[in-house]
Amino acid sequence: MKRLLLPALCLIALPAAAHGGHAPEPGFLAGLLHPFSGADHLLAMLGVGMWSRRQGQPLSLPLTFLAMMALGAFLQTGLPLPESALAASVLVLGVLLAAARLPSAMACIVVGLFAVLHGQAHGCELPAMASAAGYLLSSAALLLAGRAIGQTRWVSALMASAGLCLLAGTAFV
Repeated sequence: MKRLLLPALCLIALPAAAHGGHAPEPGFLAGLLHPFSGADHLLAMLGVGMWSRRQGQPLSLPLTFLAMMALGAFLQTGLPLPESALAASVLVLGVLLAAARLPSAMACIVVGLFAVLHGQAHGCELPAMASAAGYLLSSAALLLAGRAIGQTRWVSALMASAGLCLLAGTAFV
């Protein structure tokens, strides 16, 4: 069952628009649902959870992701080509899932950089504090789900392939 969950989630999420006005009014519910409405956010959070299990780090990577995502949302510096950066993070996570383990500090730095990008995207779309509470809660759930799913070679290949597809899609936006 666990082996079918990630591909099913990917198939459901890929048609969703990654960003751009998911809810008319920002609030807790909008924030709670937001990470499930775009393939880039969904796959990145599941990927970080899976990678944290592979790294043998029970909470450092998910907690780093949540903290740095909150920081990115707070900073909202407005990066150029944020959609491409988010798609690239999914691709890199797919590669990292297949790669050898990294030292703990390096893994936290990589996850932290990705999280700041995702946080900026969330912060621009859902600026209200209630929205932030909602998306942090659902992001935590996705990170834990990724840990529970685990990782196999085909999962890392699927993640990298989805990242390539997302990246190719952003080239035309």
